[in-house]
Amino acid sequence: MSHDIVVDIAPASWSGRTDGGTPEHLRWHQAIAPYSPEPGAGSVLIGFASDEGVRRNKGRRGAAAGPDALRAALSSMALAEPLSLADAGTVAVTDADLEAGQAALGRAVTAAMDAGRLPVVLGGGHEVAFGTYLGVAPSELRKRHPRLGILNLDAHFDLRSDPIPSSGTPFRQIAEAEQAAGTSHRYDVIGISQPSNTAALFDTAHRLGVRYLLDDQCGIADRAAVDEFVVDFLDDVDIVYLTIDLDVLPAAVAPGVSAPAAYGVPLETIQRVCDRLSASGKLAVVDVAELNPALDIDNRTARTAARLIHRIVTAHVPPTR
Repeated sequence: MSHDIVVDIAPASWSGRTDGGTPEHLRWHQAIAPYSPEPGAGSVLIGFASDEGVRRNKGRRGAAAGPDALRAALSSMALAEPLSLADAGTVAVTDADLEAGQAALGRAVTAAMDAGRLPVVLGGGHEVAFGTYLGVAPSELRKRHPRLGILNLDAHFDLRSDPIPSSGTPFRQIAEAEQAAGTSHRYDVIGISQPSNTAALFDTAHRLGVRYLLDDQCGIADRAAVDEFVVDFLDDVDIVYLTIDLDVLPAAVAPGVSAPAAYGVPLETIQRVCDRLSASGKLAVVDVAELNPALDIDNRTARTAARLIHRIVTAHVPPTR
């Protein structure tokens, strides 16, 4: 079985601060290597350079530059111990052919999962989610653990019924694909902003059985309720796909997104949720969406996203295969 990953942009060399070459000085740029298709362990980064879905959803473009900004923010982060880290390069959406890009991303995610790796997909707009799902659906891990849980950290449901797919439609597309395939999945959201979702979207969420927490139910004082929500989610699924839309965070923390949050969920809550999922032994894939470097302030959003990725990767307990 081939685990090759085909991308449009090959992985570039990483660079960053160097304090020494021994393990106690290790940083991401010293640990990461180009992806190799042999079966193994560890994490592999896959870029998805796209903002076509954002354009279709009438948002502010610029998320296509997200993967490189995330790599740059990760490069000098210190590692407490050696890890197996790989970079597979980037799938780039060109000529408005979003669907072909999502299919290519799906093939890359499947290859990484079947090779025993944790794919970490660097978006790109939230249209990345349907591409990531296309990779999870046919994977060997999904075949052995059929009940898929998707946890979205997001201010938006992204369940729009628009006829043209966009960054606002991926989880409706996933629900339709799961129904057509006769497979079982659960989709939950943490961080929904009521003013950013119409009554029609709430009705769609209720019809599809989506469980959610509003952003104002996710404060530091709400820790026990958020923990209970996550535990209930984990207990009901076999494997987990975590998708992080950075507009779930307050605008002061994540200004570099298409739709900055007027309220948002505290970073402490988002990090705690990521920690719980990473340590659960069920997390199979993660993606990060909506970083728009052109709108960022002092790389604040990129650094925050990189910290979350770092926490997930360094604490990850792989699913039983």
